[in-house]
Amino acid sequence: MNAVTDTPEKGKGLVLVVEDERPIADLVRLYLRREGFGVQVEHDGTAGLAAARRLRPVACVLDIALPGLDGTEICRRLRADGDWTPVIFLTARDDEVDRILGLELGGDDYVTKPFSPRELVTRVKALLRRAAVSAGDTAGVRVLGPLTLDSGRRAVTVDGQALVLTATEFDLLAHLLGRPGRVFTREELLAAVWGYASAAGTRTVDVHVAQVRSKLGGAAALIRTVRGVGYTADA
Repeated sequence: MNAVTDTPEKGKGLVLVVEDERPIADLVRLYLRREGFGVQVEHDGTAGLAAARRLRPVACVLDIALPGLDGTEICRRLRADGDWTPVIFLTARDDEVDRILGLELGGDDYVTKPFSPRELVTRVKALLRRAAVSAGDTAGVRVLGPLTLDSGRRAVTVDGQALVLTATEFDLLAHLLGRPGRVFTREELLAAVWGYASAAGTRTVDVHVAQVRSKLGGAAALIRTVRGVGYTADA
C-alpha cells in the first residue's frame, strides 16, 4: 500500500505520521485532517526517515517500534542532520526506558498507547503554537551568570560558546530564565512549555531539565531543583 498524503489547508503545515499499525495511522490521520493539517503517512522507519528529509514537515509523530528503523533512530538521525523538527513519540510499552531514550535523543513529547487521538492532536498543536510564539518573542536577550539566551535568534551561549538545544529544551530554559529565582512546579512547566497539564507527564519535565543541565556544562548549577516543588533558574 502506498503512503497516504493530504495537502494542508492554508496556514497549516504538513505532519508526518510514521506508524506501522494501519488502523492507528488512519485514525491519527483522520483527526489531524479535521484540524486542517496536511498528513503524510508512512508505515516503516526507512520510508519515514526519507519522507522527513524530503518533505520537511512541521512536526513528526513517530511510533517507537517500527520495521526497518525504529522511531528513536529516525529522530537520532534527524538531529544528527541538524533537523530539529518537533517530534512526538508513540509507544506501546508503558515503560520509562523507551520514554527517556526517546527524549534524550531529542524528542519533544511522547504518548503511550492506547491513547486518545484528540489528545495527540492537541499536543501537536501545542508544540506548533509554542514554536510560533517563540519565533515572535520580543523579550530579547536574557543573561544569568555565564549563560546568555537570545530569544530572537533562538540562540544560547555559555561563556560565549554556542549550545545546541532542541526546540523544547530552548523553550524550557527560556521559561525558567524569564523569571529568575521563581520556583516553578513541574505541572506549571508542563502547562507552560508543553501546553498541557498532567501529573503523568511530569517525568517528561525531569528528563528535559536533565538534558538541559547536561548541555550547560559548568553552568548547570544555575538550574536548581527545589525538592518537593520543582525547578528554578538562579545565580
